[in-house]
Amino acid sequence: MPTTHAAVLGSPIAHSLSPVLHRAAYAALGLTDWSYDAHEVDEASLPAFLAGLDSSWVGLSLTMPLKRVVIPLLDEVGPTARAVEAVNTVLFRADGSRVGTNTDVPGLVNALAERGVTTDVVASVLGAGATASSALSALSGIAKGEVEVYIRNRARDAEVHAIAEAVGTAVRIRDWSEAADAFEAELVISTTPAGATDELAPSVPEQPGTLFDVLYHPWPTPLAAAWARRGGTVLGGLDLLVHQAVLQVELMTRRAPAPLAAMRAAGEAALAAR
Repeated sequence: MPTTHAAVLGSPIAHSLSPVLHRAAYAALGLTDWSYDAHEVDEASLPAFLAGLDSSWVGLSLTMPLKRVVIPLLDEVGPTARAVEAVNTVLFRADGSRVGTNTDVPGLVNALAERGVTTDVVASVLGAGATASSALSALSGIAKGEVEVYIRNRARDAEVHAIAEAVGTAVRIRDWSEAADAFEAELVISTTPAGATDELAPSVPEQPGTLFDVLYHPWPTPLAAAWARRGGTVLGGLDLLVHQAVLQVELMTRRAPAPLAAMRAAGEAALAAR
């Protein structure tokens, strides 16, 4: 039986856990003729990679730096992906057309819901990159009042406001020098690179709320460790990665529900082995 192909693309890509998660799903679903690999692809090589795919390919997962640059190469882009200007999933139709969507946003929502965070929560966001855009979109149906966004590069103020308006989330932009104030919120979503929030760990309050730190390696971050010591609820990057991957598996295989528990166990084992 011919092999059905899917893969994750990005640069660098060697660290990606996506193959572990998707292969675990295929095994649990009995899809023995499906393969999922990681390919080192940057912005310059993306058009040629897409052009070289045949009809055995059903979909792609995209990570940095491809989530935005892929958009002009697609035939259709879903509304959420268009609003946040980030496509992390490409699906191939039978006629060869390419459809882009975003599973990061509903993945964030589902990960928070799993921990009981569903609505009417005072929220803050650390960072202003692509994941912060997804966080603002996820918060459109969860946050109460303005979401305070703390950023280092104030030149990005207008970009943050534009994304927030597109996804329907009211925001107030704060300077990074005041980032410790973010911890007064019931929900804090940290979308910054490794090391960026280390200096904030001593500022975790006595009774913190919920922290969603989107990093997964190294884990725990100093901020996440300090949060947990104070008794707060902590979600990590693996929570986001697993929940967005569950949605990708369902879209690509057309089988639902995807095996969340098996995928999470595989991801935890892979991280523990690093």
